[in-house]
Amino acid sequence: MISLQVFYEGRVQGVGFRWSVRHLAKGFEITGWVRNLVDGRVEMQVTGEETEVRAFLEAIGKSELRAHIRKASENILPGPIEANGFEIRHDD
Repeated sequence: MISLQVFYEGRVQGVGFRWSVRHLAKGFEITGWVRNLVDGRVEMQVTGEETEVRAFLEAIGKSELRAHIRKASENILPGPIEANGFEIRHDD
């Protein structure tokens, strides 16, 4: 199992980014969440088998979202993400 925090930069707010990520997540055995940040980035945290998580990130990069992403950076997290499935969060 692996848990990652990913920050997406670019034109990633106001374009259906979170909804599209949540929709893509339905095809993978992962849990996590995605949210907008006040600085214009999108933060995602995801947990699953490493092959599933990497395939999910690759699917995001190959989807229509790629046109909006200027930069993606990731950090490995020490433990699993607490979430019900894959959620859109609205907290800051």
